[in-house]
Amino acid sequence: MAPEPLATAHMNLRHLFRMSRWARNPPSERRVKLVFATVLLCLALYGIERLGFWPDWARIEQRGFDPSIGQRP
Repeated sequence: MAPEPLATAHMNLRHLFRMSRWARNPPSERRVKLVFATVLLCLALYGIERLGFWPDWARIEQRGFDPSIGQRP
């Protein structure tokens, strides 16, 4: 049994319809800029947090094993 080509391995008909609609009616320049700005903002926040510059009051408590009660929350 031959493997499927990489381009169609995980693509269903819905993706093809969406791509054809975008090819006929591409998003506006404003929408593209908004998406790129959002992605850049998320990457900047991630980088700030990973470098340790994120304030302690803005951190979320990690949930996990609590040895005092012996079980997961």
